[in-house]
Amino acid sequence: MKIKNLHTFLNEAQDTNADISLLQEAIAIESVTGNETPFAHFLATKMNDLGLQTGRHKFLPGRENVWGTTPNRHDRNHSSLMFMGHTDTVHSRGWKQFWQDDARSDPFKATYKDKKIWGRGACDMKGGICAVIAGLRLLQQTGFEIEGKITLAFVGDEESGEPGTGVSAGTKDLVDKIATGKIATPDFVVYVEPTRLDVYTAQIGFFIVDITIMGKTAYFGTPQHGVDALQASHEILSRIWAYNNELSKRPAHDLVGASSILVTSIEGGGLIAVPGRCQLSLIRKLRPEEDLDEAVAELEAVVDAGTLTEGLSVSFNYPARRDHSKGGSSVEIRQDTPAVLLLQACLQEVGPNSGKTGGAPYWSEMPFLVNQVDCPAVYCAPGDISVAHTFEEHIEVNEYLAAVRSFALFMARFCGTKENPNH
Repeated sequence: MKIKNLHTFLNEAQDTNADISLLQEAIAIESVTGNETPFAHFLATKMNDLGLQTGRHKFLPGRENVWGTTPNRHDRNHSSLMFMGHTDTVHSRGWKQFWQDDARSDPFKATYKDKKIWGRGACDMKGGICAVIAGLRLLQQTGFEIEGKITLAFVGDEESGEPGTGVSAGTKDLVDKIATGKIATPDFVVYVEPTRLDVYTAQIGFFIVDITIMGKTAYFGTPQHGVDALQASHEILSRIWAYNNELSKRPAHDLVGASSILVTSIEGGGLIAVPGRCQLSLIRKLRPEEDLDEAVAELEAVVDAGTLTEGLSVSFNYPARRDHSKGGSSVEIRQDTPAVLLLQACLQEVGPNSGKTGGAPYWSEMPFLVNQVDCPAVYCAPGDISVAHTFEEHIEVNEYLAAVRSFALFMARFCGTKENPNH
């Protein structure tokens, strides 16, 4: 059933106090990577309250994913929609010292100030997760029922700030559940990374590499007996920076810009002797057109250990294994995908300045869905990525409330609705 004035129903029915309270409850639950399960349980309770059929699974010992599905019958005549998000946040170390006596000094108090809610996870990404749950709740309150299927899937281990974590273990487990039929394959996925309610159809790829240069240490008074790894690292750095200049001259992508490589740290020396070891850490940004394996091979060719001074060896380690053994793939779907256009139309109906096409300057888990599940996916949610992971993380309340209505409208339009005879 097509409801032309559904947004009017949603606007009138929205309980803004309840929606704000939901977000504040969510922020109050600390869920730094590795400790996602308490927040996952909270979300399971909220989904149960909405009548969803929920499931939980440990993707690693003591760490759980959670999901819920509308109980409505789903067949080929109706669409299946998934909203997905990660339950973990980055740490809050230093937050209280940054704010000191300010009302925002507690990262889990979810302080309301200046028409914003402040706290760890406010925009990345409890604002998006709560907007989805509140949106489904709002749709139920309008008196209309979903004809298709809606799945809400919330996973852990997306953030990479804690040692030994952050390799998308939760999403890998979810993809396995979809591949084996334990969770229905959706027709379209909205991953609720913050986009200021624009629609990101593309994202960068990346890999991180630690380059270890090994030489031979020797007493400073007899340097001729050593092989200077730090001096070799200077040559390698010069090659890498020249390579970055070359990358900047290659064609830029219209949504995510140019490729680049950034040296993030250098470590070596420390004794009164010829440095026998040095380590560089780099991160390489990829455009959607680039192949990750080819980019890795190109970087290793730039370093080219065979052209360095005799007695030196170079090794490469790639610690950020996501959907690829050496990093995270870039991805893009067609901007004119019907579901993308419908989502944009819903966002623009609620807020005329929303719903623009964009590209993610960050890496998240969309490639798993597009490449491994063969399902078109986008990023879309309230929140500004520029304040994520900072001491000033917050979300604008009006944008969050608009997201609630926008998601409800999209659920109805994408999956179809039927009028509830009790309303």
